[in-house]
Amino acid sequence: MRILVVGAGLFGAVSARELALQGHQVDVIDKRGHIAGNIYTEDVHGIQVHRYGAHIFHTSNPAVWEYVQQFAQFNRYTNEVVANYKGELYNLPFNMNTFYRMWGVTTPDAAQAKIAEQRAVLHGKQPENLEEQAINLVGTDIYEKLVKDYTAKQWGRDPKDLPAFIIRRLPVRFTFDNNYFNDPYQGIPIGGYTAMVAKMLDQPNIKVQLDTDFFEHREQYLADYDKVIFTGMIDQFFDYKFGELAYRSLRFETETLDKDNYQGNAVINYTDADTPYTRIIEHKFFEFGVGEKGKTVITREYPQQWSRGVAPYYPINDRNNNHLFKQYRDYADAQFPNVIFGGRLGMYRYYNMDQVIGAALELMKKTELFR
Repeated sequence: MRILVVGAGLFGAVSARELALQGHQVDVIDKRGHIAGNIYTEDVHGIQVHRYGAHIFHTSNPAVWEYVQQFAQFNRYTNEVVANYKGELYNLPFNMNTFYRMWGVTTPDAAQAKIAEQRAVLHGKQPENLEEQAINLVGTDIYEKLVKDYTAKQWGRDPKDLPAFIIRRLPVRFTFDNNYFNDPYQGIPIGGYTAMVAKMLDQPNIKVQLDTDFFEHREQYLADYDKVIFTGMIDQFFDYKFGELAYRSLRFETETLDKDNYQGNAVINYTDADTPYTRIIEHKFFEFGVGEKGKTVITREYPQQWSRGVAPYYPINDRNNNHLFKQYRDYADAQFPNVIFGGRLGMYRYYNMDQVIGAALELMKKTELFR
């Protein structure tokens, strides 16, 4: 079969590789001038710079971990985030170091007692929104300093107006463990993500064409190919026929500094309302001992409203948007059976990188789709 993959990000690259290995002829196009989508990295003074925000690979799925080992050697990077609230520094995710810094408690029992005392403001109510869920998890003090304003900046909404599930995936530990993730497998590909994706796409029957906009020749592509795997916005694919889905976007401000060390950590979150950005990334700390002496690269990350023409980063999976997405899905299934939608934007779902890979592998196993 002749198959077109729209988008050279992680979902598109895994799909293209697996289909090529099945013997199909696969063309991959991307409107950007590079492969790897939002996990794109580029070398700046010997430092792999994450151009679209920090991407730390982590998974609990041994099959996915084994799969990515084909394309890169991963280092032992552990994501240990620091939160800065008006100059006060706290460890994230919430753990005994956080509780000690916040309240001076030194035992798990004391920390749990403090949280239970502050949780009482909910009067036993089942949490219905992010604010209530956060207070239920870690109490009012931590919510006010480390969650409330950061979340409002990130999502552009009051935490009271956001679903509770957004914060449920953040670990709360009563141990002195600063590892941001619970997953047993974690690391950064040595040499960057772009090289990893390039190796995925290195197959004789895969052809990649960059700086190519699918929508400029949409009807021709749909006519020319047996199957199209589309990893862009599903609502844009249908020219917003049923209305716009909601997304959150990001703006990045990156600079090279003439010093070895700017902040001493890969990721520092700024959790107060007065600081306009949510975090600063210092890229050299994702790998060990890299970069030219006297050089470092930092990126400030500013959340912003999405509008047409602005890159979407996060779907906003509230009830109304999920209902609208279902309309698009049902219409796609009925009217465009030869188009497969995938990835964060095509499936309108918040995926981590391992989930993107897992979803692509699972879909490509369905050989009945590619007959």
